[in-house]
Parts: sequence; structure tokens; C-alpha cells
Amino acid sequence: MDVFSDLIRGVRAHGSLFASSTLSPPWALHFVDGAPLTLCTVIDGAGWLVPEGRPPELLRARETIVVRGPGTFTFVDEVGTTAEPIECGEDCATPEQGGTRHRLGWHDPGGDAGGCGGGQVYGGDAQGYGRGNGPGATTLIVGAYPVRGEISRRLLEALPVVLRADDGGASDAVLDHLAAEVAVDTPGQQVVLDRLLDWMLVCTLREWFDRPGGERPAWWAAQRDPVVGDALRLLHAEPAAPWTVAALAGRTGVSRSTLAKRFADLVGEPPLTYLTRWRMTLAADLLVEQDDATVADVARAVGYSDPFGFSAAFKRVRGANPSEFRGSRRPSPAR
Repeated sequence: MDVFSDLIRGVRAHGSLFASSTLSPPWALHFVDGAPLTLCTVIDGAGWLVPEGRPPELLRARETIVVRGPGTFTFVDEVGTTAEPIECGEDCATPEQGGTRHRLGWHDPGGDAGGCGGGQVYGGDAQGYGRGNGPGATTLIVGAYPVRGEISRRLLEALPVVLRADDGGASDAVLDHLAAEVAVDTPGQQVVLDRLLDWMLVCTLREWFDRPGGERPAWWAAQRDPVVGDALRLLHAEPAAPWTVAALAGRTGVSRSTLAKRFADLVGEPPLTYLTRWRMTLAADLLVEQDDATVADVARAVGYSDPFGFSAAFKRVRGANPSEFRGSRRPSPAR
């Protein structure tokens, strides 16, 4: 397992709703949920994405922008539009907001602009909005992603508030599939749309990390190194193994001093320090997701035979002992 695959595995679309209908300028859609990650891509036409507290971004056909929450954003026909912003959130899927008028993949090139922003649908973990084929029409697809657990939060920490991927590259093929899929209503479409959004997000992030002159996280570049990349894959594939620098060096085919220096130079910390932080990240998710697991169970799962040693390491890295951390992440009881 490579680092990127591990970090993005908790970021998944599930139950996305799509629609394509007509909106005539002026228009403004205010996305109010502040999702941890939101992908916005234009199939055709253009519009302006206005993130909260940041300058507007022009989004043309075949371009994609990813917005990191918790800030909200608005998508408008033009900066300074006279349109009254329509709030788009979970309420857009309720009958009184027109949400039930649409089915998955429903296409209405001549529909009115009534309801919640012209009949767009919002719900589940990813949402789609669009306009039909009228003059100046824009087809926008928006996927809002929840981020599950501490593992995927490490990916968020590596991203700016707004990142852009221009047209071209691997994501073009995904856009073609998305454009075709949202225009029909066929069995199995829900799964197809969810997976296409996931594919689109992965392509967008990879292209952004690989852009020339970009500020990519240390682990992204380190994955490409023949020695450190192998070491990272081993640590992620076998985090509970009794690793030492010597053992890791032996598996990667270099001396202990060579591995230690190259790892620290590329990743920014020694191999075993990285391993400890990764183990504590895994442990944090296990503590929250597995209610019946004891601290000793979690300790063994991440490579500690001694629960007291694990608790000390967890508190040093996370700032709270395992029991305190688990209690702080439990939902408050309903009143």
C-alpha cells in the first residue's frame, strides 16, 4: 500500500445525486455545508467559484477545482451577479425545495429554474447540479466528500483551501464518462456515478501534486524515490511489524546509515518517528471505529505488546491517552 492510497481510502462518494436542468443567468448557488472536500468540475459553459474569504476563481469547461472545508463557497454566473444566492445543502433534497422532482441522471434541457436553484438535487455524500442546453448554459458537477477518520485528515492537511486542475490529463477521460452518465437513467447508475467521482478526485489530486513547481507534501515526492519509496510502502503495508532501521534497510537493500539519511532528507523525520506517528493515526481510528476493542487490543493491532508503552506513545503523539481520545470522539447522548 502506498502512502497516497492509504490516506485517500476514507474519502469516498456514496449515494450521490445528479441532475441536469436549465438555469438562465443571473444565477448564484451557495453551497452551505462546508464539506471537508468538495470537487467542482464544469462539463461545458463557465462560471465563477467564490470561496469564503478568498478571491474568485473562473471555472471554464473541462476545468476542475477542489475546495477544502470548512469554509463555504458560491458558484455564480459572473462576479457581482445580481442573482439572490440560493442555499444548496441537505434541504435541497426535500419535497418543498423541489428535490423530489428529479431522478438520478434526469436531464431537462427545457425545464424551468424553479425550486432549489433550478431543480438541482443535493443529498447523500456527493451532489450534482447543472443547467441544460440553453444559451450560455453551464453544466456543473459537484461532489462533496466526507472525510472519515484521522487517516484521511492527514491528506487534508497537505492540501490548500483551493486547488485547481486545468483541462487535459487523465481526468479528461473521466469527464467524458461523467457527461454521458448524468444524461441517462439506467440500472446501476448510482454506483457508476459514485465511482466516477472517486476516480475524478484521485486524478485531480495526482495531477495537482505532480504539477511543476508545486508545493507538494514531503511524502508525495518521497514515494518516487527507489529506496525511501520502498521503505514507506513497507511501513504502510506492515505497520505492526517489529521494525528497526536495520530491518527496514535490509528489506530495501541499502545500509542502515543510507536509509536513515535519505528517509530523513526526503520525508523530514527519521523512519521510526514516521512509523510511530502512522501507528498512532491508525490507532486513533481503531479506538473510534471499534467500540468493543480494548486499549490492549488496539495496541497489539498497531505493533505494541505492552499497552502501557502504547498509551505513553499515543499521549505523546496525540496529546491525550487512548481512553480520553476515545471519549472525546464519541457523539454526545441525545437529550
